[in-house]
Amino acid sequence: MTDRVRLTEYARGGGCACKIPPGELEAMVAGLGPATGTAELLVGLDHGDDAAVVRLDARTGLVTTADFFTPVVDDAYDWGRIAAANALSDVYAMGGTPLVAINLLCWPRDTLPLELAREVLRGGQDVAREAGCHLAGGHSVDDDGPKYGLAVTGLVRPDELITLDAGRAGLPLSLTKPLGVGVLNTRHKATGEVSAEAVASMTTLNRDAARAAVAAGIRCGTDVTGFGLLGHASKLARASGLTVAIDAARVPYLPGARQAVRDGHVSGGTRRNLDWVGPWTGFGSTGEADRLLLADAQTSGGLLLAGEVPGGTVIGELLPRGGSMVVVR
Repeated sequence: MTDRVRLTEYARGGGCACKIPPGELEAMVAGLGPATGTAELLVGLDHGDDAAVVRLDARTGLVTTADFFTPVVDDAYDWGRIAAANALSDVYAMGGTPLVAINLLCWPRDTLPLELAREVLRGGQDVAREAGCHLAGGHSVDDDGPKYGLAVTGLVRPDELITLDAGRAGLPLSLTKPLGVGVLNTRHKATGEVSAEAVASMTTLNRDAARAAVAAGIRCGTDVTGFGLLGHASKLARASGLTVAIDAARVPYLPGARQAVRDGHVSGGTRRNLDWVGPWTGFGSTGEADRLLLADAQTSGGLLLAGEVPGGTVIGELLPRGGSMVVVR
């Protein structure tokens, strides 16, 4: 019976926590430049932005991205929804609108029933439909473990691009979703306990937050995914040549997240995130539990924006570059 299958048992790491650690990734792509193309490249490898962008004309940029990962929850349909929302988020994080996507599916066909794969695809289709994005075909591979996601193409106005390097000192820093899905998903994998709040957060599109950001004139930001809040904040600080100051008491968390940390449900990806940001982060008196939560590897997290948006929470501000790229107060 497909309803007895625990998909997370087939994943070495869940969701965006299965990413290659940020330090290793930076070393791997160091020195690589984009292949020479005919269109003007507006956003490429320089700062690790969420998607690539090329200019089609004065008013139109083409956004392209791909994102896929291992199961983050046991329910196949929910996993499909989460993976699709996460992939679409890369376009929203650039201030764009997704137009068309294709499925990316790896499936152990001799181990897991194809009915489950169909449920994964159905979940992705439903989220793409909600986003108003065509989901047309894709590519599948017989693999040792299940993986799913999307390759997405969208459009953006070049003068409305949201990038990592456009921050200015004095701007407030807002977060549009609470943190904690990483530790709650790790608990789910260990115990089978489902967090309805985590699933709801991960399947919520960043569409409305992105539209609000563009309308507010925000031009600097990113989404918060596998590198955690601290990891993505440090990338923004580095790209913009600023210091990100985070008020730990203002950061919102999902119900149960703190208890999950106390119970030891912390992924290896989260601990690697914390190790990576440690050398250029000033933690002050922030305790270990808060540090782990701030580094928690998110899946389909919210937007981190240099500015204020309706529904977002102001968690800090951008400061002139000081001794640390990130300061937690």
